[in-house]
Amino acid sequence: MTVPVPDQSKLLIVDDNPTNLGFLFEYLTKSGFKVLVALDGESAIEQVKYAQPDLILLDVMMPGVDGFTTCKRLKADPSTQDIPLIFMTALSDTVDKVQGFKIGAVDYITKPLQPEEVLCRIQTHLTLRNLQKQLITQNKTLFQLKEKEQQRALELEQTLIKLQQTQLQLIQSEKMSSLGRMVAGIAHEINNPLNFIYSNVSITKDYIKDLFHLIHSYQRNYSKPNAEIIAETEAIDLDFLESDLPKILNSMQVGAERICQIILLLRSFSHLDESDFKLTDIHQGINNTLFLLQHNFKPQSGRPAIRVIKDYSNLPKVWCYGGQLNQVFTNILTNAIEAIDQETERWKVANDSLAINPPKPVIRICTQVKDNTSVLVRIADNGSGMDDDVKRRLFDPFFTTKPVGSGTGLGLAISYQIIVERHKGQLQVNSKLGKGTEFFIEIPLSLTEDYKREMLDN
Repeated sequence: MTVPVPDQSKLLIVDDNPTNLGFLFEYLTKSGFKVLVALDGESAIEQVKYAQPDLILLDVMMPGVDGFTTCKRLKADPSTQDIPLIFMTALSDTVDKVQGFKIGAVDYITKPLQPEEVLCRIQTHLTLRNLQKQLITQNKTLFQLKEKEQQRALELEQTLIKLQQTQLQLIQSEKMSSLGRMVAGIAHEINNPLNFIYSNVSITKDYIKDLFHLIHSYQRNYSKPNAEIIAETEAIDLDFLESDLPKILNSMQVGAERICQIILLLRSFSHLDESDFKLTDIHQGINNTLFLLQHNFKPQSGRPAIRVIKDYSNLPKVWCYGGQLNQVFTNILTNAIEAIDQETERWKVANDSLAINPPKPVIRICTQVKDNTSVLVRIADNGSGMDDDVKRRLFDPFFTTKPVGSGTGLGLAISYQIIVERHKGQLQVNSKLGKGTEFFIEIPLSLTEDYKREMLDN
């Protein structure tokens, strides 16, 4: 279904840089839009209230009221909260982008701006906005017509599902793209100096060994040094220096090796250097995910350290999207950690103190081959659990039990899409309120040759 962008759509550009404003104003005006401009957040908020633009392009870094604050104020006002807002910024950190999405932005454009990209994103989000308006109007009509328009209601529901799936894919693509850029940046910026350090440590060891050999030669041939040399030897504690300096160099070498391992794990985690759909070691993906989340398992604010129990069976490699499976493991493990934290807080309130040791948190990961047809991964926690109503809606897009601004509600919906739609598998959950939760991830071992070819071609 194609929905054209309305003629003379009204845009508001907010940027404290006159050059950017002039460039965008001229380009977008020639592209057929009615363009308004503002130099700061405060005047932008006033313009939005009376002009009601169809879309806002908002710079993040501005003096006074910055872009994030401006966005929050617009989203808090019922008269302006539905206007699509796209951030423009030179910031490229994933944390900044996620913050923008959390407070209500629909997209993110990184400076320097490319005019074709700006125009394409504007047209896309104006089209989505127009679709949403049409859906709202049509739903009202359907409510009035009731039984006469039941078939039409079903079609609109399918359209809405497709729109939500498209939004999920866009956000998923942006997340994975950001992760890829981050890892590539780490490799580029760290590898060269790290290789310099790593390769020179062994050379430095040899140099130091030679220097101490020379010192020992002097000590043997000049057994009675003068007072100045004796004083200097005692001042630097030569014997201790000789024994400790190799230890320091060994520690530096171990640290450099550890950094190399971390970079390799990050590359493996995101599968940047490999074809995505391939034979994959499921255990390696789980272990890499656990490694990247290990700081979350440590004791935190009254909660003991989380014990991770791994009960692995002998699994064959599986045809799958390794990077996407890693994201599923990340989403489920992150939810398990949050559920354990919630249970700890509930326990603290119920017991009114930490005098009694709280329950010991545990996450158990089991793998097995099921009926020789699929690989089953079970991830269980002893956290807060969930009631039947939450379980029914758990995989719905944008459903979340977290407070507003604390989460997007996309993690498990994306996980369901990855397992069920991309891998033709199953994702199920078993949970009781206050009794913990267990997720069942099932990936088929055999895929048809036609499906493999289709995935590899994509």
